[in-house]
Amino acid sequence: MTEALEDGLAHAVRSAEEIVAGLPDTAARAHHDGEVEHLGAVAAVHRFVDAPGDSETVRWHFVESGAASDPTVVFLHGLPDSWWQWHYALQGLGPRYHCLAIDLKGYGQSDKRSGDYRQAGVAAQLGALLDQLGIGGFILITHDRGSPVGDHLVAALGERVRGYGRGQQHLWHLHPRLHPQEQLMLSAEAPAMLREARRFVTTAYTWLTERPVARQDLIRTIEEFSHPGIATAVPRYFHSSSFRQEWVDRRTRLIRAWTAPVLLLQGAHDPLQPREFYREPELLAMLPPGSAVHLFDTGHFWPFEAPQATVGVLTEFCDRVAPKSSPVSSGTPA
Repeated sequence: MTEALEDGLAHAVRSAEEIVAGLPDTAARAHHDGEVEHLGAVAAVHRFVDAPGDSETVRWHFVESGAASDPTVVFLHGLPDSWWQWHYALQGLGPRYHCLAIDLKGYGQSDKRSGDYRQAGVAAQLGALLDQLGIGGFILITHDRGSPVGDHLVAALGERVRGYGRGQQHLWHLHPRLHPQEQLMLSAEAPAMLREARRFVTTAYTWLTERPVARQDLIRTIEEFSHPGIATAVPRYFHSSSFRQEWVDRRTRLIRAWTAPVLLLQGAHDPLQPREFYREPELLAMLPPGSAVHLFDTGHFWPFEAPQATVGVLTEFCDRVAPKSSPVSSGTPA
């Protein structure tokens, strides 16, 4: 890690300790199938569904908004997040789109048993979930560690994917000093570190943000990251692959298999993913026609740092790849 990154992380650790000291007591927040949670004026439903995967089935937790008859948008979160990372999007897009924000395997209230945690393996299991739900064509939106899984899902499902909003993850360029989290997650101390959900989440949000994250979003993220089993399940992804292997897979076969327009979504001030990586004209030439780049004036966690801008950009992209005639609803958050 460079000296600047080390200094930034050290400062984040100190700042996080102060923030954690002022937070209320938190515990994992459990939901049941069919439970309704109101996101502004939009009713979102918690769902638990068993779908084929590993040796038998994988139990998935996801939150659904909108009418099933509308075009479907699937959301995959990153680390250390859950479906909650997309609650502003479910609120804003729900009046016009069928939205599914899924807890990745190993996170939130989804399955945490041992099994196949390769990116390709989890993507295949997600595909089985979408089949189980009767989802045909859909738009995929991802963030951070949800993006490598999304890369495989988009390559595997071809024309079923109408558009791919690929967020906050290395694409064509990769520098070994810009993914220090890999070594952290491979260390023997990783489960103990992840069990300290308050400290881990707060440190990540302090280190990699440019704008403040709302207190209620920080608290809810901690709650969703506190479910038993997360601390041992999440490192399995890192033991099953590597950032370099993901990079090789993208450059040699995955990108060329994508057929839908890709919108690269990046925070311009993320210290681990320099904006220069996404400003090369040659980059778009590698992607399907209609692809583009959007840089948020934020750090890593733009769904929380700039929720209104995020909903606006996602709405515009979804309207472009799955046009609808009805006007944008007032469900968009302030």
